Amino acid sequence: MTLPHAAVETPVFMPVGTVASVKAVPQHLLEELGARIILGNTYHLYLRPGHELIRRMGGLHRFMSWNRAILTDSGGFQVFSLNELRKVTEDGVQFRSHLDGGAHFFSPEHSMDVQIALGSDIAMAFDECTEYPADYERARKSLDLTLRWAERSKRHFDAHKHERPWNQDRAQGAGHRAQVPEISADAMPSLFGIVQGGMYADLRREAAERLVEMDFPGYAIGGLSVGEPRELTREIIAETLPFLPKDKPRYVMGVGYPDEIVEYAEMGVDMMDCVLPTRAARHGLIFTSEGRLNIKNRRFAEDQGPLDPECSCMVCQRYSRAYLRHLMVAQEPLAAVLNTLHNLAFYLGTMQRLRDRLDAGARTTPSPV
Repeated sequence: MTLPHAAVETPVFMPVGTVASVKAVPQHLLEELGARIILGNTYHLYLRPGHELIRRMGGLHRFMSWNRAILTDSGGFQVFSLNELRKVTEDGVQFRSHLDGGAHFFSPEHSMDVQIALGSDIAMAFDECTEYPADYERARKSLDLTLRWAERSKRHFDAHKHERPWNQDRAQGAGHRAQVPEISADAMPSLFGIVQGGMYADLRREAAERLVEMDFPGYAIGGLSVGEPRELTREIIAETLPFLPKDKPRYVMGVGYPDEIVEYAEMGVDMMDCVLPTRAARHGLIFTSEGRLNIKNRRFAEDQGPLDPECSCMVCQRYSRAYLRHLMVAQEPLAAVLNTLHNLAFYLGTMQRLRDRLDAGARTTPSPV
């Protein structure tokens, strides 16, 4: 994908940077890990520090000193998760902040305005994330609303996407240190549509076909990882992908474990994201070529080996399991930093190896005569 701030090879795993920060990892180390695109969260950034403040700072890239690509979600999933604090209508969603209880309103148009102010490379259409379980009638009603919101999102985004903050004076504030590349006047962000439909294959197909008719530059499969069995997640992805264009990015939101992201990529998924590698790291759950391990386990107390003998990341090259266990037991903040660096390196390295295999297969496949 050629995006305004970076070229991104797929299939790609995108680290989640909810509040303009991938937890415990500074931006220069994300670059060293090879991350080309990360996520920002529209709902959280809207509440704090506020999208208009970020616009005045020159956009999210300059604000957080990140010179590669950013995808922002629509805020729909976070509003969905508020449950008792929200009210959904045709116009949008009235909700109360989880921070202070203040009243707010998100419509498709407002979500687009916030994401344009943030200056993301890829924005997401505003959708309603259908809960699990949901009966057919509920999923049908939710899907119809999401498709109407998709049309409104695209219409508003296309009319206002030129208002992005990228071309503001680079001398403003401390943002000059960000080294954000200059963006040409014709470089515009993209808006992806989101396929909903609950766990019903016919609704998923209808959603995909109707979104394709709207001609988005990319498509996401949303409404997964909301409590359904992982086998059902896999089934919905497999049943939906054939109805999304192969020549446009196909993004599955909120997945998954390392073996799952490889499987989904081999099925034809181009983009994935998940908080799992960072969240698990903070609790001592480490992903390795030998499987998962809990570094807090007593058996690692005198283990002088690296987290993963097959890993060449900056953590495995320098620190022992014994030391990393000690940091966790001592509740030392450095534990979260080092565990997260390794887990992200494992995820990003897994995707790089898969891309290398795909490239090698392409080079060795005979051309048709």
